[in-house]
Amino acid sequence: MFRVTETTRVAKVTGADSDNRTAERFGIVATDLGIMWDGGDGRVFVLFGDTYGEGWCGNGAGPGSADWRRNVLAFSTTSELTSGLPLDGVVERDGGGACQVIASGRGKEVTVIPNGGISVEGTHYVHYMSVRKWGPPGLWRTNHAGVAVSADGGRTWEKPRTARWGNLRGGSRFQLGAFARAGRHVYLFGTTNGRRGDAYLARAQPRDLLHTRAYEYWDGTGWARHERAAAPVFPGPVGEMSVGYHRGLDCWLMMHLDVERKGIVLRAAERLTGPWTHGEVLVSSHEFPAVYGGYLHPWSLEGADLYYLVSQWGPYNVFLMSSRLEPATAERRPA
Repeated sequence: MFRVTETTRVAKVTGADSDNRTAERFGIVATDLGIMWDGGDGRVFVLFGDTYGEGWCGNGAGPGSADWRRNVLAFSTTSELTSGLPLDGVVERDGGGACQVIASGRGKEVTVIPNGGISVEGTHYVHYMSVRKWGPPGLWRTNHAGVAVSADGGRTWEKPRTARWGNLRGGSRFQLGAFARAGRHVYLFGTTNGRRGDAYLARAQPRDLLHTRAYEYWDGTGWARHERAAAPVFPGPVGEMSVGYHRGLDCWLMMHLDVERKGIVLRAAERLTGPWTHGEVLVSSHEFPAVYGGYLHPWSLEGADLYYLVSQWGPYNVFLMSSRLEPATAERRPA
């Protein structure tokens, strides 16, 4: 479908030394992820994960005393990405700085991590996971995953209990997720908690996004009503995911972390149900140690240059990357 000719790091998006000066402007000294979706109002929403301010230790996440917010939401209106991703503002707390937007902290819940977002008819939906316990790198346990919703442009969010996939026994296939819109449905790619599971696919009518019992699950040949019937659309290991339709290449793109290939992988498919290509590594941990994430910029899904955000654990900040995609040319056979 295409070939990748080059990948470059464009700019640091977050941190005290970034062009956005997020420490000074928003109290964001360190953060990760950077999930993006088209807000439908001339803005791209950029949702970050665990975020720290003054007192951050300078090596990965924490400590919790360093102005810890489990997630923060920023906005960007720039489509010119050749020199970086300017952040125009954030959802602010009283007194200034970015506030936590999706609630967390009750009971046996370490944090709430956002996984994917989408805007549907002016309402914003975020797939999130409630982390119960962190394990070794790439392994953790969740209480549940769910869909949070905002009807006021991202300023306030609710987490309906009807929009949850429980995971107390482990094994739920939609603890990490990525949204995509196609036709009459909103689709949700999912995988188990951690970064070792296969990729699965569900769908729902927009009106049913907050009712998991109304979702349908791809079973390999059709759509079933129960999550346990879901079959892999491609094998793992699958970490954080991002999905989008590239209009220029006329195909779907899937970006995700692959811990065995040690980097951010880009796959392609003509249909969401597959078959998906094996893909190739765009960002290697050999070049960028402890890289993870991989979130497509929704306004770059047309031209030759694909833009996306990745994180690194040590700097514990977010970077804008770019890869040049060119249509693959068929090899000429000898006469």
